[in-house]
Amino acid sequence: MHYSLGIDAGGTYTDAILVRDSDGTVVGSGKALTTYPDLVEGIKNAIDTLDSEYVKKVNLVSVSTTLATNTVLEGTGSPVALILVGEHPVKGDFPAKHVLSISGGHSYNGEEIQKPDIAAVKEFAEKYKDDVSAFAVSSFFSIRNPEHELEITDVLHKITGLPVVCGHELSQDLGAYERAVTASLNAQLLPISHKFILSVIDEIKRREIDARLLMLKCDGTVVGLKDALEKPVETIFSGPAASLVGASFLSGFDTCAVVDVGGTSTDVSAIKDGIPELSDTGAVVGGWKTRVRATRMETSAMGGDSHVWTRNKVIHIGPRRVIPLCLASSKFPGFLDKLKRNLIPKRSTLDRNIQPTKFFMRSGFEPKGLEDSEAEVLKAIANEPMSLDEIAAISTRYPSTVILDSLIQKRLIQAIGFTPSDALHVLGEYNSWDTKASVIGAEKLGKLNKMTDVEFSTKVKEIVAKNMAFNLMTYILPDIEINGIKKIVDGKFNARFKVDIPVVLLGGPVVAYKEIMEGIIDAEIAVPEHAQVGNAAGALFGKGIRRIELIVRPVSINDLDAGYYVFSPEGRNSFSDYREAVEYAEMHGKNMVVEYMGECGVSRDNLDINMTKKTFSPEDWKHDPVETVIQITGIGYPKRFIK
Repeated sequence: MHYSLGIDAGGTYTDAILVRDSDGTVVGSGKALTTYPDLVEGIKNAIDTLDSEYVKKVNLVSVSTTLATNTVLEGTGSPVALILVGEHPVKGDFPAKHVLSISGGHSYNGEEIQKPDIAAVKEFAEKYKDDVSAFAVSSFFSIRNPEHELEITDVLHKITGLPVVCGHELSQDLGAYERAVTASLNAQLLPISHKFILSVIDEIKRREIDARLLMLKCDGTVVGLKDALEKPVETIFSGPAASLVGASFLSGFDTCAVVDVGGTSTDVSAIKDGIPELSDTGAVVGGWKTRVRATRMETSAMGGDSHVWTRNKVIHIGPRRVIPLCLASSKFPGFLDKLKRNLIPKRSTLDRNIQPTKFFMRSGFEPKGLEDSEAEVLKAIANEPMSLDEIAAISTRYPSTVILDSLIQKRLIQAIGFTPSDALHVLGEYNSWDTKASVIGAEKLGKLNKMTDVEFSTKVKEIVAKNMAFNLMTYILPDIEINGIKKIVDGKFNARFKVDIPVVLLGGPVVAYKEIMEGIIDAEIAVPEHAQVGNAAGALFGKGIRRIELIVRPVSINDLDAGYYVFSPEGRNSFSDYREAVEYAEMHGKNMVVEYMGECGVSRDNLDINMTKKTFSPEDWKHDPVETVIQITGIGYPKRFIK
């Protein structure tokens, strides 16, 4: 008898689920706190909640994570430097600390336009190598010829020894700006993704489990951990994708909408006939448009551990995640008394960091590239929660919100504060940690809003539930003006929405929000068994899908005897004849799919390969096509579960 293990690492919890291979029955599930900066302990604790005899018989481990999504949403990615090669059409900013634009790049056919300015690259690398964690390189039309990106990568490796991400490795789609953004985000995510994936690998090895290791991608498909290490940006939405697949499996609905409330965000998506609905364009996260194929999703930075703060008698939730007061009190024995003693600041000074319930502590990450003012404040912060007054008493300067935000962004400190999880503790609808701390926090924040602790917590719960309903309806009604949707959600009219497909809620205590949502939306709203570990379940049931696109074009439109190019994710190849080029593209594409799917545990017998071919030529063209686009798609399952 064999079993499969699903693991999902979120901002607060790491979840695990164990499924029997013969019939797809869930035989165990569990949760443990995600641990920073060493993720291994949280993964180990989550697996330890499962029956050890079953765990010994695991032969497939599949993982998903919201860590990458949270990193981009919170703006806490590692600092990176971006090198743009050639005439990039700049549409906006880039998610990089330093940007260099140099000569170079290629034409649509992969012909070199100009040599890259390597001297400028060397100077840039020497200047910023100690200020960033990775480099990204995006060359104009590198998807037709990546030689400039590869040449610059060699230079950067020799000078800095840091990881380098190339645009052509991540996307074969046109769109130079989006490809550069994607490369930059990928570089940002390398450190945290490597830490997570290597932690999983180390723990599986330590337990001597002989299992194939997979990771869910953001389109609901699976990928080998080797590829996930190289391209972490493709896992940006692996958590939300896992919630879709997991919700469908746990609820038994092949078609449904899913509202997944995590620690940092609330994500809404849909699955139809067992297949996740994908976006027409690349994934958009944290305001950045990428070239990553992902599930279509509505997301907001409001989750169970989002920071609840107040100013001018207005309650704000998010966008940053904090450690809940109830959890901090459970972990640190003296914290409850410290919370009681913390003074309520003057109303005029309140902001997201100056709150009677806000504390700070070291994260455990090593500092790098700090300003003097940042280093001074960090030095005053201990490894346990401290109030601003305590920090100011040790530091020579009162820590400003700007400095605190910068230290949080660099992952050097963690914040503790009141959260929606605390509100549910006050209301008796969630009781995992120390309710006393939650009550004290609600009393302090309630006082600033002329509310009791229960009134304040009830309002927080209502805001979260309405946010869930709002996200759901803006997802289902993408072309409807959002202010009108918000007014109906807020009860401005005697009306509510009607949704014809089931709505599945996932996340820890999501059942607490079900009644409020039912008052806004007329739909079958379900909270399935094991809903608290839905993402871990989804990590196991993603399909193995691989899409390869190859393009055949003449070397010269004016001289068809010059031969043909075949452009693939692996580069450019030349052929003297059109048919020879097409035959190579078809064979090479199929071989790439079969090889990739084999690494994901899908045998050739369980793999369906489909091919589409589209040709383009000018009107009245009498020759072979000017462009032939061949897409090879392989679909299979790494495991056959019978539900």
